[in-house]
Amino acid sequence: MTDTAYDLHGKHLIAGDWIAGTETFRSDPATGDAHDVSVGSDDHVDLACAAAEDAFDEFGYTTREARADLLDLIADEIEARGPQITSIGVSETGLPAARLEGERARTTGQLRLFANHIRAGDYLDRRHDEALPDRAPLPRPDLVLVQRPIGPVAVFGASNFPLAFSTAGGDTAAALAAGCPVIVKGHAAHPGTTEIVGEAIHTAITKKAMPSGIFAIIHGNTNATGAALVQHPLIKAVGFTGSLAGGRALFDLCAARPEPIPFFGELGSVNPMFLLPHAMSARAKEIGAGWAGSLTMGAGQFCTNPGIVVMLDGADADIFTDATRKALAATDSQTMLTSQIADTYSRGCNAMGDVSGVKKLHATANPERAANATLLETTGDVFLANEHLAEEVFGPLGLIVRVADLAQMVAVARDLKGQLTCTLHMSDEDKDIAAELLPILERKAGRLLANGFPTGVEVSDAMVHGGPYPASTNFGATSVGTLSIRRFLRPVCYQNIPSALLLSD
Repeated sequence: MTDTAYDLHGKHLIAGDWIAGTETFRSDPATGDAHDVSVGSDDHVDLACAAAEDAFDEFGYTTREARADLLDLIADEIEARGPQITSIGVSETGLPAARLEGERARTTGQLRLFANHIRAGDYLDRRHDEALPDRAPLPRPDLVLVQRPIGPVAVFGASNFPLAFSTAGGDTAAALAAGCPVIVKGHAAHPGTTEIVGEAIHTAITKKAMPSGIFAIIHGNTNATGAALVQHPLIKAVGFTGSLAGGRALFDLCAARPEPIPFFGELGSVNPMFLLPHAMSARAKEIGAGWAGSLTMGAGQFCTNPGIVVMLDGADADIFTDATRKALAATDSQTMLTSQIADTYSRGCNAMGDVSGVKKLHATANPERAANATLLETTGDVFLANEHLAEEVFGPLGLIVRVADLAQMVAVARDLKGQLTCTLHMSDEDKDIAAELLPILERKAGRLLANGFPTGVEVSDAMVHGGPYPASTNFGATSVGTLSIRRFLRPVCYQNIPSALLLSD
């Protein structure tokens, strides 16, 4: 496939068939034509879950090589549809083509990363305690531990990453690699992109003669479809990237089930940066310009967007603030992913800017479905007295917190809620205060950075993309990197089971 033409049908993919619903919603693209999309019902959810459970009897016991080959072929099929995916993705989200092409490469890259990861087999964490029949006072049985897939998994597509955190994104790749069927709740912001990527996955499954029930897509633009999915008794875990309010509601539903299940949600983070004195003395202007670029990247619609800067009040802070303000003033407005996200951003900027003790340094009106950068400033005293200032506003809003002294900087660090990332900008002469901050910040975040900006998450073995609540609902998990496969596995111990009955793969 080389052209960008694609006739969207707006149907659900269930047990290998594209199925229409009796109810539809209208898509809301940034540009181009809108389309009718089916709304998933309880019956659709039930059909998809039943097919996934049936497929698990076979798929959960496939070889690692077979699943790795499937992941590689899915990547190939996505790349074969590259121009189509970029075309519909630009139309639906307003993201530039280069961004979507880069995200597509990340998506196929993580599929292949998981293929290689399971081929190596280390993720199984095999452990064997051989029998000690003559041990006194009691003999020891033969014990074998191995990680096994948990069953059907629900994955929610993310608004801000229509490829890498959606239909064939990291959650789906990890679950399929583990041997778990996946049911994707497509995000209403990009149903066409979801559909085309779903076609790629479906084609790969068919070519590999895998059970059709191992992958499904159910569309919907209300909370009802997602609620029905996470409450279905055949679903054994949920992967989610989205808002704090939406994620917490689904988390509570998972916990309230007769059989509670794990909800692996990435919900919100302001990703604070701490600018230490000697680093500021040496490069305040440079850091300010760099922060402005990171803050506005992708209209600030990254989960690692660095929304808060903490620094000592003084002349260096003035230099930093001036450099940031000048860089933001030169930044054009950017289209946001949905009209609702744009509206929420504008209301969030207004609400935070109206807080007593918060000063507006740079703020202009936001065009329809677009965002301009907003820069606010406050003191350490005001920040510590108002917990709402530490809440995420999804978009290019930055808050400067000027603290009175290093003791107050430490107090701000201690007061933080859970984050995906925390960053230190430091020089060698800042080691003492950095050494005091680091043990505090490592309790707050899943990833700590020095002298960088967090908008960029490497897909690799060592990456952690998660953190204490509300950054995520499970501080022991990551949604990026090969360790994320552990979310969809559980340890099983086989005691005195004949070796012929144990899986060798």
